[in-house]
Amino acid sequence: MSTPPAEPAAPAAPALADGRAVRWSGQQQRRREEFVEAALVAIAEHGADVSTEQIAAQAGVARTRLYRHFAGANELNQAIAARAEAMILEGLAPSWDASTSPMTIIRTAVTTHLQWLTEHHGLYRYLVRHSVTTAAGENVVTDVKRLISDLLIRLLDHFVDLLGLDVKVTQPLSFGLVGFVDAAAGRWVEDPRGVSLEEMVDLLAGWIWSLLDAVLGDVGLDIDPSVPLELEPVD
Repeated sequence: MSTPPAEPAAPAAPALADGRAVRWSGQQQRRREEFVEAALVAIAEHGADVSTEQIAAQAGVARTRLYRHFAGANELNQAIAARAEAMILEGLAPSWDASTSPMTIIRTAVTTHLQWLTEHHGLYRYLVRHSVTTAAGENVVTDVKRLISDLLIRLLDHFVDLLGLDVKVTQPLSFGLVGFVDAAAGRWVEDPRGVSLEEMVDLLAGWIWSLLDAVLGDVGLDIDPSVPLELEPVD
């Protein structure tokens, strides 16, 4: 009995199609990132009221071409929000070094925050004015405040064990401090009234330490803010 002929090899077209899909997906993502960067430039130039036409012009494309890569203005805003959130947290990351003195930590965080607001004031106002939300549906400004507060809570948790603070105070204390700094810094950026960046850092850092010192004093602790504490660095 003769052996039946072998089945012909399956066509490679689907694999080629998959390869093209992967390449297209990568190109699509790169174009989206380019448009987001163009949006940041347009916001810096035109302010919080920038239009999608101005963003498209900055990117060198027609408005309709822009929306080939985004489902609409809301999705574009979400992409801008995600990029802004990453920029804010990247800028603040060096602040959280618990091996330095308390005042160094405070001043570094305040300086970084004020410098970011000064350099990206238009972007911050854009996020606030448009109530931009993340893909998860959270307001991006609120989300950034929460993330910063979480970092501060992690830092304060070290003080809890070392200094005997009540763990119940760390969360409201951190949220209160972040809200206070954000409100004061936002007002200063809008209307500095002759107060320089260095002077504002001095004021905010002094006020923050006064509050922390009062909390420490409640448990009988007198800490020199200029002396490093023996703490493990925050991961």
